[in-house]
Amino acid sequence: MTETKDRGSLQTGGRAMTVTHRGTVYPWQCDHMGHMNVMWYVGKFDEASWQLLSTLGLTASRLRREGMKVAAVDQHIEYKRELYAGDLVTIRSTVLAVTEKSIRIAHEMRDDETGEIAAVTILVGVHLDRASRQARPVPPDVRECAMRMIAEPTALPAR
Repeated sequence: MTETKDRGSLQTGGRAMTVTHRGTVYPWQCDHMGHMNVMWYVGKFDEASWQLLSTLGLTASRLRREGMKVAAVDQHIEYKRELYAGDLVTIRSTVLAVTEKSIRIAHEMRDDETGEIAAVTILVGVHLDRASRQARPVPPDVRECAMRMIAEPTALPAR
């Protein structure tokens, strides 16, 4: 992933990334080596995923109301540098691809003080029917919003 600054938005691979999480590393999130344990990176990325999906139109209330679920089926994480208790972090996210039944997204976690990338992840979420647990097509409005994010890298979805 490459980064450049453009109109205040972080660009990754030519795509604008939107802020999906801001937080702090707490002492209880650190392991016996003194840095944030990997389980907390995953948790923060998960929170960012739900923020991004909500931006695309897959809110918690809509998922419940329309009998839908989203499940992560593949996730790859690269740890770039350690984070310690007290570090402030921001996660920025974007859509990389959308298929009939899945969405591929990327998250980048940065240390707010240094600006350094702490970790990046790419994951695939599958859209499911809550009752049958079978994959189903991504709703057209969500697909359209995701496609806009992919096609117009500096234009964030309007919701």
